[in-house]
Amino acid sequence: MMSDYERISKAITFITSHVATQPSLENIAAHLHMSPFHFQRLFSRWAGVSPKRFLQILTVERAKELLAEAKPLLEVSDSLGLSSGSRLYDHFVHLEGVTPGEYKKAGVGLLIEYARHETPFGEILIAVTPRGVCKLVFLDADDINIHLTDLNKQWPHAVLQYNDQRSKGMVEAMFGGKKKLRQPLSLHVSGTNFQISVWKALLQLQPASVTSYSHIAKAVGRPKAARAVGTAIGANPVAFFIPCHRVLQQSGKLGGYHWGETRKHAIHAWEAARYD
Repeated sequence: MMSDYERISKAITFITSHVATQPSLENIAAHLHMSPFHFQRLFSRWAGVSPKRFLQILTVERAKELLAEAKPLLEVSDSLGLSSGSRLYDHFVHLEGVTPGEYKKAGVGLLIEYARHETPFGEILIAVTPRGVCKLVFLDADDINIHLTDLNKQWPHAVLQYNDQRSKGMVEAMFGGKKKLRQPLSLHVSGTNFQISVWKALLQLQPASVTSYSHIAKAVGRPKAARAVGTAIGANPVAFFIPCHRVLQQSGKLGGYHWGETRKHAIHAWEAARYD
């Protein structure tokens, strides 16, 4: 049996491949073998907007307008405050890099608690150290053990322990918005100084806003490093919480996304429905 997100994903794939012809509610529902009434209700419950409004959100023209609006914010690098926390989903997110000492110890004495959770965009694996979230990935059809093996390679001497209560509140708050966090959400990530500066710049972006690779490059003081910015974004270890889905090509097109363009469309429009 399909989950709601699987149905929505199928609908989004159909919508995005037929944007030019502006498919009707009946066309989309028929593609999913659902009645227009039930599809409209399912889609509106998931996205918070009608399929018609969602279709408008997906247009390249709208993305170009958002990119134009983003320029003044990101070209003034002094306003970014890259060393500080920033606002995201009505919570403060604080990102800390792994220290050289922590890296050298490779997880000696470190407890990493992980869990699986359902989100509006499919199932995730999230892992948390005492200092914050160190990993978040969308599972799709992947075996969770693949990602746990990757985590173990990064922290070979750490103890991995399943605990879904450790991360339940933060997942509900960040993906659902109904529950508020009692304290700032912390991210505990490993990366180069350049990667961390890029990830911190992404945290400055407000929900439903977008930017481009070149704008981020300017914001971190490396205006000619748009390609390197793209590589840093691709290495983002904490999907969604570090919002790399908000970076588009200068043309307004989505560009690549590690977790699939359909999911990027879904997250982008889902945010727009809530924060526009």
